[in-house]
Amino acid sequence: MSNKVKKNAVRAGAVIAATTAMLLMSSPAFALTRDDGDDPGPGLSVAETLGLYVAAPIVLFLVIAGLVMAGDRKSRKQTD
Repeated sequence: MSNKVKKNAVRAGAVIAATTAMLLMSSPAFALTRDDGDDPGPGLSVAETLGLYVAAPIVLFLVIAGLVMAGDRKSRKQTD
């Protein structure tokens, strides 16, 4: 094996080791211990979660798209 290949293998191993260490340190197991001052609120129901993370972005997208289309129609009528 050439020196360049060995160097690249060592470099790849170091990157993998560092990535693995960071993933292990940020794993959910460390989230089980509460910090001072933590006061988590009540959880969201399924309907609230779907509304917040699915319905609200879709509605917001449709409102923005509608406003853009309305503005485009006005500018087209003025140029004609």
